[in-house]
Order: sequence, then structure tokens, then C-alpha cells
Amino acid sequence: MNAPRSELSVIAVPGPGAEDVVVGGPGPDEGAVFTGTEDGSIFRVSHDGQHLDRIAHTGGRPLGIEIDLDGRLLVCDAHQGVLRVDPRSGAIEAVVDRIGRAPMMFCNNAAIAGDGTVWFSDSSTMYGIEQWKDDFVQDTRTGRLARLGTDGSVEVVLDGLAFANGVALSSDESYVAVAETGARTVVRWWLQGPRAGTRDFLVSDLPGYPDNIARGSDGLIWVSIASPTDPVVERLQRAPLALRKLVTKIPERLQPAPKHTVRVQAYDDAGTLVHDVDVETSAYHMVTGVREHEGRVWLGSLHEPAVAYVDL
Repeated sequence: MNAPRSELSVIAVPGPGAEDVVVGGPGPDEGAVFTGTEDGSIFRVSHDGQHLDRIAHTGGRPLGIEIDLDGRLLVCDAHQGVLRVDPRSGAIEAVVDRIGRAPMMFCNNAAIAGDGTVWFSDSSTMYGIEQWKDDFVQDTRTGRLARLGTDGSVEVVLDGLAFANGVALSSDESYVAVAETGARTVVRWWLQGPRAGTRDFLVSDLPGYPDNIARGSDGLIWVSIASPTDPVVERLQRAPLALRKLVTKIPERLQPAPKHTVRVQAYDDAGTLVHDVDVETSAYHMVTGVREHEGRVWLGSLHEPAVAYVDL
């Protein structure tokens, strides 16, 4: 399905880079939308978009946001690692900031299982968020998907990923999915059934570069497409490493830039495309967060000082 210009609604927040979105569950925050911005703030937006509160400040750069089993926010902060944030008091608890002995460079996104297990991505072991383009163009393939057990243990289950990004669990938790931004894929790691302990692709040839992904209330895996496929980037990723490194050192204005588009897709467990929401608008761009909730699709952006939504 395509969504025309008139169907996109934009809600401003007081800070650039409302990168991800999550919708509050049963309780006082039911229907409210949470997002984090470039300055480290966490905001709560009322379900009707009329009220906005800054509820916390992480001291870093919040990216992926989930609702924990106890109603707290689980935040992937690019600088601070995995955090838990109490939306009522603003209290922040540090959970994971390193894998093994090394600090994480680029904690990005997460998904929470029914038993409290947290699956999260570390996009690169070489570059942090300020140099995300360096990792993307150089195609370092140092991204990782990790598991945080309920006992506090941390283990890497997948490595060698091309800019590991969004994470989502299937409805029955038979697999966990992680987006590879650089490779334009969504990888599955099977947790149950005859394929347990193996990997394959939910989607292997996306029409652009995926960022955050999330399971919607419809049971589908929703994928944000931050920018359409760029032929220049595709060629660069196959070029010699010396050339790839050189490109990241030229002035920003001369480097390949994300296109101004608004697009998200939804896939079922067979990898079949169910929704393709492609909005023509100049009011919003670079969608990096997506969350479907009861027929409304909420969007976040790495650059925009706003969240947005479109009704299916």
C-alpha cells in the first residue's frame, strides 16, 4: 500500500534526532509515545500529540527504545550502552556498557522476550555514532547481535554483521531478527524448532538501507527504510578498502547523502511483504524508527526534530 502526502502527521519535539519510537502499554502511559533525541533527552508524547514531557536525560545519545516487563524503558544509548529508565521518576540504571572486556562502541537497538531476555545490537566495533558513515561506507562488518540473560550474562550470538541495527522477535519467539543496514538484509537467528542455532534471511534484498525494526501489534516485522539503495554506495562497498577509507575523509557535502524519503515495510514470518508504506512528503525524511500500534504506524528519524505517524 502507498500512503499519500495528506496522511502523514508530524509532531515536533524540542530537539533534533527523534531516532526511535515505542508506544506505552497498559497503565498510565498507555498509548503514549516515547522517543530519544540527540541531546540525550527522553520525551513522552501523549497519544493525541497534544502534550509532551521530557522525562529523563541519559547523558549520551539514546537510540532504540523498548518497554521493559516492569514498565520501565529499555534504552540503547550509543554512548552509554543498555540502560533502564523509569518514566515516572526519570531514574536511570546502567545495565550493559561492554561486551567481554571491551566497551561497546555503538549500542543501537533491542527487543525483549517474554522471559525478560534482552537481544540487542552493537553496530560496530570500530566506529561510534558520530562516524556511522565511515563504518557504513567502509563496510567493516564488525556489527554484532548479543543476548543479555536474566542472570546478567552477556554473549554474542551473531557477529560479522554489516552494520547491525534494528532487532525484533517473532510473535512466538521462535527467532530473533536483526537488520544489516550495510547489506540491506534482515537476518534471522533461530531460537526454537528444527533450525534452532542457525541463521538465514527474513529478507535478503531490501529496496534501501534498513535501520530500526520492530514487531507490530499486528504480529508483523516492521522495517524502516532510512534511504533507498544508492548505486554509488553499492559500488563503493565493493571497492578496495583504501578507496573506501579515502571517501570518508572528503568533505561531508561531497559524500553520498541519504535521500529525502519516508518509507517503511512490513513482513510476515515467511518473509512476504505485507505493507509497503511509501509517503511522498517534504515535511519529514530519513525514517530510522518504526512502530505499528493498532493500525497506526509511528515513525522516528535520526535527523528530524519530530516524530510522525501514518494510519493504515
